[in-house]
Amino acid sequence: MPKALALPAPPPPVQAVALRAVFALPRSLKRAIAGNPVRIDGQQLALDAQLLLRMQKLTGQTHLAMPDHEDVRRAMSTSSNVVRKTVVRGVEVTDREIPTAEGALGARLYRPDEVTGTSGLMVFYHGGGWVLGDLDSHDDLCRFLAKRAGIRVLSVDYRLAPEHPFPAAVDDALAAYQWAVEHASELGTTRESVAVGGDSAGGNMAAVVAREEAREGTRPLFQLLLYPAVDATERRRSRELFGEGFLLTDSDMDWFLDHYHPDRATRNDPRLSVLLADDLAGMPPAHVVTGGFDPLRDEGELFAARLAEAGVPVITRRYSDLVHGFAGLRQASTRFHEALSEIAGTVRAGMALGR
Repeated sequence: MPKALALPAPPPPVQAVALRAVFALPRSLKRAIAGNPVRIDGQQLALDAQLLLRMQKLTGQTHLAMPDHEDVRRAMSTSSNVVRKTVVRGVEVTDREIPTAEGALGARLYRPDEVTGTSGLMVFYHGGGWVLGDLDSHDDLCRFLAKRAGIRVLSVDYRLAPEHPFPAAVDDALAAYQWAVEHASELGTTRESVAVGGDSAGGNMAAVVAREEAREGTRPLFQLLLYPAVDATERRRSRELFGEGFLLTDSDMDWFLDHYHPDRATRNDPRLSVLLADDLAGMPPAHVVTGGFDPLRDEGELFAARLAEAGVPVITRRYSDLVHGFAGLRQASTRFHEALSEIAGTVRAGMALGR
């Protein structure tokens, strides 16, 4: 039986108290702490984003990568608690298990209280470079999307590298989507109303699942790709411009890929580098979101352009003043909250049109 889950907000750590105090300061003081405005490539970094980066720099931890991946996972868990203030109310949350050939996957189903009949459902894959992240790290994001978009969200706890390198995560992502389609009625949706979504590495898997299932399975209703990683073979201009000092770094990306897919010679596999797939025709409508100061910006926007060229309906939105990972920072400041609110509105409209 599904188990109802109550996830209380943990007591705020010292870092969280300090961060909230800084963000509550008058704008002039926040600017004084953040420093002069940052302008690159015709874009100006949002003050909230610049302030967050400044606070990160003061901690001395400016890269995600560490020698021990378990240390990085613990650091990510801590940082998630730092930015989380409250729990989104009015959302029923239940734990699920998804059986696969390799064993059961943990999952978490989110249903807004006002959604009592059938609704669209998004199978969501969390980010974290295929090495980090879990159901808890993306709990706020999934709750918020469910509530604001008026849909059910099924978050998937897929296997992580390096314990389970490529293609384990993709296999789990496909199995979870197929299970959701097969159990649509049980989940409060229909087979035709199941979408996919994810952020960063999760956006990569959402796009891969959308392509694979559009070719040989049940095509998803919609795909939400938040600053997706879609090409592991080429360094584009945005990676050169924003590969240092903007949360996700150049060395971080190398570290993630070396853990997930160590064989560099075969990283052109479309189950990883979906941008390089020969044919993207027939994929579901997409909302592709990028950040202006994100190393992954250019490949995400090129993927959106390729979708459009293949005849796929696509909405591309660049948040020119934001950095990689901003959707997970919603509770840190107003600017991040505004951006995710807009994204949720687009998801609501896109899934309603698809149905």
